[in-house]
Amino acid sequence: MRYVTYTFAGKTQVGAWVGDQVQPVAWDDSLLALIRAGAQPAALGVPLPLASVTLGAPLIPGKIVAVGKNYAAHAKEMKGEVPKAPLLFSKYPSAVIGSGDTITWRTSITNEVDWEAELGVIIGKRGKDIPEAHVMDHIFGYTAANDVSARDLQNRIDSQWTRAKGLDTFCPLGPCVVTRDEIADPQNLRVQTRVNGELMQDGNTADMVYSVAMLVSYISQMFTLEPGDLILTGTPSGVGNGRTPPIFLKDGDVVAVSVEGIGEITNSCRALA
Repeated sequence: MRYVTYTFAGKTQVGAWVGDQVQPVAWDDSLLALIRAGAQPAALGVPLPLASVTLGAPLIPGKIVAVGKNYAAHAKEMKGEVPKAPLLFSKYPSAVIGSGDTITWRTSITNEVDWEAELGVIIGKRGKDIPEAHVMDHIFGYTAANDVSARDLQNRIDSQWTRAKGLDTFCPLGPCVVTRDEIADPQNLRVQTRVNGELMQDGNTADMVYSVAMLVSYISQMFTLEPGDLILTGTPSGVGNGRTPPIFLKDGDVVAVSVEGIGEITNSCRALA
C-alpha cells in the first residue's frame, strides 16, 4: 500500500494512493496515528482523482534519527573516512515539509545549502535492542527524503550537525509512504537528485556501508524506537559540497529527490534575508 496525506476541499486526511486515484481511509487525523494504532484502515467514501488533491508530507514523524557518511564514495567526497560505527545525528519534526513545499533559509544564518537524497525508513512496531534478523518485523514502510544541509554551519562555523541539518524545511519527505511488503529489497533501490533538471546524484542503496537492518538494530540499542519514528539512511555521492568548485542551492532553484519504488519529491528554494 502507498499512503499519502492530502488536502481536498479544505480538509486534510490520509488516503491510499492507487493508480491515478486517492482512496480516503477511515483516519481523519494523521498517518502517524494510523501507524501507532497498528490497525489496517478501511476505505471511506469514493476515490478522488489524484490530480484533484494536494499532497503534503505523508507523515510528521515522532523522532528523526539520521545517519551520516553511510556511502563510502560520499564520505570520500566530503574528505572524511567511513565511520567505524554508524554516525548518528537528529533532525526535528519541525523540519518536515512535503513535495511542492518550499525549502527556505535565512542568509543571515547560512549561504551554503546542499541536497542529500536518502531512503527513509518508517518504524511500525516499538522495539529496543532489536536483532538484525527481526528488523523487518519492526518496519512499517519507506519514504523518500532530502536531508537538506547547511554546509557552512556543519563544517566551519560551529560544526553543529543538528543545527546544520535541522533547520525548518530541511527535511522534505514523500510523496508517499510505501509499506514494507511492496519493497522486495531495500538494499537495491536507485536514489537520485536533480537540481533544475540536471542529474546530480545517482546512487543505489546497495552501496550503503551499513544496511537498513544493521542501522535499525544498532539505533535501537541507543534509543527505543517507537511507531512512526523515521530513520534517514545516508546519501550517495554527488552532493554540491563534494564538487570542485562546490555548488549550493540558490534562491529560485528546484531540487527533486527520488527513490526507486517510492517516487519523487520536488521542492523550490527560497533564500530569505
